[in-house]
Amino acid sequence: MTITLVFLAALLAFFLGWVLSRTVNVEPWVADGGTLNDRLPEILTTPRIALAIFLAVASSLFALSISAYHMRMEFGHDWLAIPSPVLLWANTAILVLGSLALQWSWNAARRNDAAGLRRWLYIGGSLTVAFIIGQMLVWRDLNAGGYYMTSNPANAFFYFLTGLHVLHLLGGLVAWVRTANRERAGASPEAICSSVELCTIYWHYLLVIWFILFALLLTT
Repeated sequence: MTITLVFLAALLAFFLGWVLSRTVNVEPWVADGGTLNDRLPEILTTPRIALAIFLAVASSLFALSISAYHMRMEFGHDWLAIPSPVLLWANTAILVLGSLALQWSWNAARRNDAAGLRRWLYIGGSLTVAFIIGQMLVWRDLNAGGYYMTSNPANAFFYFLTGLHVLHLLGGLVAWVRTANRERAGASPEAICSSVELCTIYWHYLLVIWFILFALLLTT
């Protein structure tokens, strides 16, 4: 339970830091006149608010899953720890590189660097697909070794937690594909900068989630 509370506190700090960093040098609210959108800070766009709400819900889901993991493990009598495949380390490195690539893509978009945006955007997406394929190989190897989902609660939680993370990445790839399609259609870096920003924030978030899950699986 303590780990769950720390997990929630860390994510709350992440959200707060992101909002504060994005509100630096934002114009003050308009005192009178104008529409509601005119009176709101620039950061409070509909996509950003939607992403923040989604990440809050996702954080609650992961926190509850981690809490259930610890509670089930405490029973102990039928909990047999699953070995951590070496491929998980390689997959972790791939996910880190994918997150960095999207950060560099966002940086390029802010510099109006179309070539850099295109290069790093596609590299980031490709690395994400490679991570997902790597996770599928991990599941295949574990099944081949006799570590079936239904044979032990530790196995079931391993597949569930890693599968839940992959599911969120697949959802992110939907947004990535839409952004990549806009870039391919000739949209300027300025026009898609906001979309690239949201993808980058989401990838960073899932990278943090993976670090927490990976550490949990390694230590238990």
